[in-house]
Amino acid sequence: MLIHISEIIKEGREKKFALGAFNTFNLESTLGIAGAAEEKKAAAILQVSEATISYAGLKAITHIVKTVAKNQARKARIALHLDHGKKFLSVVECIKAGFSSVMMDAADLPFDENVALTKKAVDYAHKHKVWAQGELGKIVKEPLEIEELRRNPEKFLTDPDLAREFVRKTNVDTLAVSIGNVHGFYKMKNGAPHLFLNHLKEIREKVNVPLVLHGASGISVEETKKARELGVQIVNIDTEIRMTFRESLSRSLAEAGANGEFDPRKILEPSIKAIKELVKRKIGDFGQ
Repeated sequence: MLIHISEIIKEGREKKFALGAFNTFNLESTLGIAGAAEEKKAAAILQVSEATISYAGLKAITHIVKTVAKNQARKARIALHLDHGKKFLSVVECIKAGFSSVMMDAADLPFDENVALTKKAVDYAHKHKVWAQGELGKIVKEPLEIEELRRNPEKFLTDPDLAREFVRKTNVDTLAVSIGNVHGFYKMKNGAPHLFLNHLKEIREKVNVPLVLHGASGISVEETKKARELGVQIVNIDTEIRMTFRESLSRSLAEAGANGEFDPRKILEPSIKAIKELVKRKIGDFGQ
């Protein structure tokens, strides 16, 4: 079933687990993620990005998530979230579509501009009883930036004192932080950098809202557990879902070519199952 994110954040805090925030991009990924939450009778966040909205259409992907959550995940508790909203219009449209949480990602802007745009999104969200997430610090993706992060982490990490000021000025409900986590596929081939857990501890001491770990694909179970113990309440998984979908689909297409199968439903079904098994494992890793 679909519920407000505040309810499952409260559940996670009381039962000491982190919520997996899993990116969906089509019907198959939604079925896989929701199916995993259903089998585990778990709480989870299904999130969509602006790229997914552009690809699938906001109404289409929203209806897919709502319909699957209502009819095929009745034992699960699912919240719908906008991931990395770069435009205020995206925030507005997703709130109107029924999202219970939205992210205004203005982390690439100077601090004062990040505060101003994030606060605008927060104020609008709160008027509609929706939670809002902000981001502070630079969560890198490109190979050269990742190597620079290893050599000069302070250039990218969230400043604990600025984090406290950011939360106070914007009134965000959740805060995405940079503690050595990185986005994208490069780390999956070359190894994810280690998290700066002492830095996370400093942020936690100065910020009392739930912290969000973006770019968590490829991070070890042990480090994720330590991050959870230090205040991370939401863990985002995107790259591993897309990789799992692609790898499963590649195998299915190869088999279809060999045996003459042409039914797309049969070709795509293994990808649903592969995503479901991945998400079930992640839900367990995060403490449920």
